[in-house]
Amino acid sequence: MNFGALIIGDEILSGRRSDKHLAKLIELLAARGLKLSWARYAGDDRPRLIETLRQTFATGDVVFSFGGIGATPDDHTRQSAGAALGLEIALHPEAEAEIRARFGVEITPERLQMGVFPVGSEIIPNPYNRIPGFSLSNHYFVPGFPVMAWPMVEWVLDTRYAHLHHAEDYVEQAITVWDAYEGQLIDLMREITADFPGATLFSLPTIAGEGERRSIELGMKGPAATVADAMNRIKSVVGVRGYAWDDKV
Repeated sequence: MNFGALIIGDEILSGRRSDKHLAKLIELLAARGLKLSWARYAGDDRPRLIETLRQTFATGDVVFSFGGIGATPDDHTRQSAGAALGLEIALHPEAEAEIRARFGVEITPERLQMGVFPVGSEIIPNPYNRIPGFSLSNHYFVPGFPVMAWPMVEWVLDTRYAHLHHAEDYVEQAITVWDAYEGQLIDLMREITADFPGATLFSLPTIAGEGERRSIELGMKGPAATVADAMNRIKSVVGVRGYAWDDKV
């Protein structure tokens, strides 16, 4: 199953705020032996956001969407998600209950707007202030505030996708190969990719500055046993070819 990220907000695209969600989502997935397959950024323009969501819904992937689910005029994610699937939006009864419990006698129609979701949505509980997010067609819509969003993502991963967790069996290992160009090892990379399809090879070259040594971080990620076998092969071949290497910590 593929996991994707959709990070929404004009403030991200303009640089007024820096995105923190991408790195955190990668971390949360990796802690459970999962990985992010793709990420997209989108602004708050509603027609463009509707089209973006049509495309992401069509993938069938699990998508975490951050931002734009408030009730201010520049928040369009809830409405765009409904439009992308041809759904009406309405006040969700469970969301209404949570919001009323949060605000009590201070409830207002504007605050209840935060519980208006596409029809058929399910709520995502918000442990910070009880204003829920929502899920729809494998998409999970959470606020842009990290203090709210990240616990909500963890809740989704641990309640909806616990059966996919394999953190104890999923590892990454790499070596640093010194004084080598990627082109000199491409045949080895192709061989490893073909012989160990259950794991993923990665290669990260460095651009050496003056007085620095050229190097490549060459490694594998995937099931522990497969990675161990692949790395043994890589180390053996690299050594036979005369390259010095060190285990990457």
